[in-house]
Amino acid sequence: MAKDLVCGSEINEEAARAETGQTAHGAAEVDPQKGTRSFYDGKWYYFCGLECRGKFLVGPNTYLEKAGA
Repeated sequence: MAKDLVCGSEINEEAARAETGQTAHGAAEVDPQKGTRSFYDGKWYYFCGLECRGKFLVGPNTYLEKAGA
């Protein structure tokens, strides 16, 4: 299990990556209520939802420094 760097929640990586459908243009969709992720500096980071992911994207180094990553 991954840990959300913003709020500390445990995230099921498999559920966060599971496709729930496709957009009208064929892109994969996932359910952000099951977790979400973002690729930053060569690594995937997992979050409990869109709010925590958004906070991370605004200032990723703040959260990485707190986590010692």
